[in-house]
Amino acid sequence: MTREQGIQQVYGGGGHVIILGAGASIALTMRNSELNGKRLPSMDNFIEVLDLQDLVDKVPAEFRDTNFEKLYGNLHTNNPDSDVLIEIESRIQSYFGDMHLPEEPTIYDYMIVALRSKDLIATFNWDPFLYQAFTRNRQFTEDRPHISFLHGNVAIGYSAEDKKAGPAGYQARPDGGLLEPTKLLYPVEQKNYTDDEFINTEWDRVKYWMSKERGSVRATIFGYGAPVSDVEAVSLLNDAWGTPEQRAMEQFEVIDITPEEILRKRWDGFIHSSHYDITNDYFGSSLAFNPRRTSESYFSHYQPLTPSESFRQNNPVPKNFKTLQELWDWHRPLLDAELEAENKNRNED
Repeated sequence: MTREQGIQQVYGGGGHVIILGAGASIALTMRNSELNGKRLPSMDNFIEVLDLQDLVDKVPAEFRDTNFEKLYGNLHTNNPDSDVLIEIESRIQSYFGDMHLPEEPTIYDYMIVALRSKDLIATFNWDPFLYQAFTRNRQFTEDRPHISFLHGNVAIGYSAEDKKAGPAGYQARPDGGLLEPTKLLYPVEQKNYTDDEFINTEWDRVKYWMSKERGSVRATIFGYGAPVSDVEAVSLLNDAWGTPEQRAMEQFEVIDITPEEILRKRWDGFIHSSHYDITNDYFGSSLAFNPRRTSESYFSHYQPLTPSESFRQNNPVPKNFKTLQELWDWHRPLLDAELEAENKNRNED
């Protein structure tokens, strides 16, 4: 099958779920620096990067820890309403809220245009990069993936009165309904996601999308280390995905710089036999090999209809686009084929 024939191969079924951890946003900024050069922290250098040392100095010695998540948990257990915690939350909102994507295409821009409305991206990250990429690529197409924010996000607000989420600070309706900033911080030992209405809704979405009922055939974990401190999150994902025996035909993918033997063991509960792929770079993933056709590639490879269709169609996206317009122009034939298939199906109905 030629590249052109692969582009024209458009199926309506299937689906792809992407789970983003801190490593995904860090990979983005390593490839394309944040617009003003701001650094993305990990939990181990969080205090240094966000310049929180003056606040940490006020914390009693028995509550301190070099890992920010553990330090926060200690403080929350001692006094969840302390002035130090309130100031920490304010600085986090300010630091991440002032981050912006650079003008050139980033990994998240590639990812948004590589997926369709039958797909979902769920992120654990506080930074606004995914939402910014989702918004600015609307100029190319409305057929973009759904997005969920599993730990809240500085770009997203929620109105409990209206049961609506959207850009933080906006109004859910003309006469009110302010979209209040979503909660970001949870104590390490008490991450009960069902206690927060917005977070609970986001988790319900990703659990459904990952379920056998939804019928997604691919799952990709990008830069999420499944930390011991987030046992509840991993458990929720595992319950939604099911056992390896229940997902005997689906494909599980990991994008991470961690050695393969560690990753294979870490995600063992999600993987059936050899139905997995591991790469240390976004451009080695199914998203980059078959943009907007990840499900089609899966069906062709694992469920061929004829011997001639048993293949893994690759249409790798170039890495070196300098403008969003170049990125969009390259993807245009894929979008045109989707619109043609949609019109054909509509006429047949």
